[in-house]
Amino acid sequence: MELSILTSQEIEQIHQATLRVLDKTGIVLTEPRSRELMAAAGCRLDDKRVYIPGELVEDCIAKAQKTHTFQGRGGTTISPGDGALYFMNGGGCSNTYAAASRMRRPATTRDLQEAVRLLDAMDNCHTIVPFYSLTDVPGKLMALASFRHTLPHTTKPLKSPGIQNAAEVRYVVRMAEVIGDPAKMFCVMVSPVSPLTIPDDAAEAILEIAYHGIPFGPIPAPITGATAPYSLSGALVQLNAEFLACVVLAQLTHPGLPITMFGRISIMDPRSGLAVWGGVELGLASAGTVQLMHHYGFPVNVYGLVSNAHSLDFQNGYEVAMNALIPALAGADEISGFGMLDAATMGSLAQIVADNEVAGSIQRARWRFLVDQDALAVEVIASVMNGSHNYLGQKHTSRYLKSGEVLLANLAERGTFVAWDKAGRIGMIERAQAEAEHVLREHEVPPLEPAQQKELDVILAAAENELVG
Repeated sequence: MELSILTSQEIEQIHQATLRVLDKTGIVLTEPRSRELMAAAGCRLDDKRVYIPGELVEDCIAKAQKTHTFQGRGGTTISPGDGALYFMNGGGCSNTYAAASRMRRPATTRDLQEAVRLLDAMDNCHTIVPFYSLTDVPGKLMALASFRHTLPHTTKPLKSPGIQNAAEVRYVVRMAEVIGDPAKMFCVMVSPVSPLTIPDDAAEAILEIAYHGIPFGPIPAPITGATAPYSLSGALVQLNAEFLACVVLAQLTHPGLPITMFGRISIMDPRSGLAVWGGVELGLASAGTVQLMHHYGFPVNVYGLVSNAHSLDFQNGYEVAMNALIPALAGADEISGFGMLDAATMGSLAQIVADNEVAGSIQRARWRFLVDQDALAVEVIASVMNGSHNYLGQKHTSRYLKSGEVLLANLAERGTFVAWDKAGRIGMIERAQAEAEHVLREHEVPPLEPAQQKELDVILAAAENELVG
């Protein structure tokens, strides 16, 4: 089942508008090597901007590798673009939220390690990105320290934290090399700046990623009404232009480099000026991003499991489910946000477990249901009506229970009020927190070798010496 937010004609209109923006308005790009590459490929330059002709854009789209298989150190693989839906946790939360006390505090290294180990146990979370931005390390070391302390606590395929400069690229690649082949293990993500700017540090990082041949994930993140047009289609044009500018730079450096789109449109609430991650417009924008990227053939990761709620409440539940379901039905390859709340600034162990159940329901929704001779059950209906059995006793019922026709929730309340009352009126959040604590007591991740741990510490120390001083 696939939901179409955009018609094929509308997708072509967005594509043509994007080409006009890149050719006539251009992008701000001042990094010297990048400008030289662009000029040599036929782009026009002025003091700060680079104007990219449509022919070059389409040539680079064609050259980019659209499929890639990522493998975790435990052997698990994912291949975004293969028709499956994958889920990824949210990354870079600065605060952690305790469901029992309803309090938040800055996230520490221990919080990160615990959350990653819990995510490793979640069957509906397929890719791991460093969950927290650590507050107990120097700011310039935050991304690298979060990656170093993620690696030992999961065996799943990885994504890098958001990378700021070329030095961080070199260090995350060195860390990945400690446990495997970086080109097979993870994707490195870099954000352009809206509107239509690739800062020098980001450009140098893109060149470094391409030099190493590591799969690249541009993360354009425009905010409608603040750093992008307030119309969703206009924001999508700008998002696309920022993404394709990164694609061109990467392909000019390394033709055939694997690319995944990480689309992050958010909506400004004009009453507060804040970026909103919970409104239904997020789901619509994500679905439009999916359709546009599939027009080009790129796999796409979009936000969906996100909310503006500050606690695990009704708002949180409906925003997460709604905004993940819409892009999922539009054919998203990967949906991000697992475990986050508070507009992607806060993470929670209970949210991780709750989102695992939401993700399972979304997977079930994509499957639809069977309609064939056996499923239509004409003979079963006749048998019951003729008095031979009730439906519960039918082998047909047993088969469809085992097939997953009906998803049996573990956290959501499915009993009677009387039973719920006698059990102490425990809700889904309390069950999720209890399950998180149980999993953390029981789940063990195969450890790295002592020599690997030591090498990671050596690399992080070298990074601290270079970046922090």
